[in-house]
Amino acid sequence: MKISMERGALLKAVAQAQSVVERRNTIPILANVLIEAEGDSVSFRATDLDIEVVDKTNAQVERAGATTVGAVTLHEIVRKLPDGALVQLSDDGASGRLTVEAGRSNFSLATLPKEDFPVMANSEYESNFAAPAPVLRRLFDKSKFAISTEETRYYLNGVYMHVSDSDGGQVLRCVATDGHRLARIDAELPDGASGMPGVIVPRKTVGELRKLLEDDEVEIAVSLSETKIRFATPEITLTSKVIDGTFPDYTRVIPAGNTRKLEVDASEFAQAVDRVATVSSERSRAVKLALDEDRLILSVNAPDSGAAEEELAVAYGDERLEIGFNAKYLLEIASQVDRENAVFMFNSAGDPTLMREGNDQSAIYVVMPMRV
Repeated sequence: MKISMERGALLKAVAQAQSVVERRNTIPILANVLIEAEGDSVSFRATDLDIEVVDKTNAQVERAGATTVGAVTLHEIVRKLPDGALVQLSDDGASGRLTVEAGRSNFSLATLPKEDFPVMANSEYESNFAAPAPVLRRLFDKSKFAISTEETRYYLNGVYMHVSDSDGGQVLRCVATDGHRLARIDAELPDGASGMPGVIVPRKTVGELRKLLEDDEVEIAVSLSETKIRFATPEITLTSKVIDGTFPDYTRVIPAGNTRKLEVDASEFAQAVDRVATVSSERSRAVKLALDEDRLILSVNAPDSGAAEEELAVAYGDERLEIGFNAKYLLEIASQVDRENAVFMFNSAGDPTLMREGNDQSAIYVVMPMRV
């Protein structure tokens, strides 16, 4: 195999591959990226056995062929090469080495046989549809902060993507929760998605997917089966197993009877929470919200480190209420608001609170209160 590529294009392809590779591997081949050159293109494939990413890009292919080489090492080398350099990769099957040349730099890397590289089996996808990158980006970006990191409740370690009924008809919905907070984001249902199975997309896959969704102009082809999900652009294909489990009935946690309404400038609110939380004890990070007519007092009282208080002008017309929250959860939810105003709907100091962006019902968040 012998190929030449511009450093920028090579770096982009190798970066996507090496981020899937697990740093600590008991199986040496899984630390490698499979490079396959054919025609006028080259593909870089990496896997951790749960996720597989294939990045296909144009290159000058002098000699077709395939080999595997350490993904992280190759990425580090290409990253440190000068911008705009022409990089030549050549593999001599007999010596088991891959030579990387650029200008006066020359590297020789150990390879492993391409036959040992595990390729994810193609499954029959029962549902196929396309969605614009910004739509999928919003669905996953706004929900991923609520993914649980608790391994025992593995079915919460991802984003539940499914079709649901809403007031205006069917929607494509992403939900994530860790039991303390919940995010439910809706988007218009793409053509062909109505029969898709509900799947739980794992946390790592959601992170890797972000790189595919950066270009606003791209349409993403989505294919699903009961066990796998695939996201594809013309250059990159990301295939992942889905979490084998049942996502809980989240509709039971979303409060419907909350009547006390607080409207506040989202960024002012987030900054104020951040400021008063500076003195809170790390463990609980509890912030108290005291609501009175058109004013909100945020306060923190940490006996060991001090106290803080800040007043905000808000729109609130219901009876007085005092309620406490984990500062981190409040900040994460407030930072999801793209519009100016955040609307909080309260019931009592012990009940879950609902938050949405202005009058927009397509993104709602639920957060459990804390005793303060």
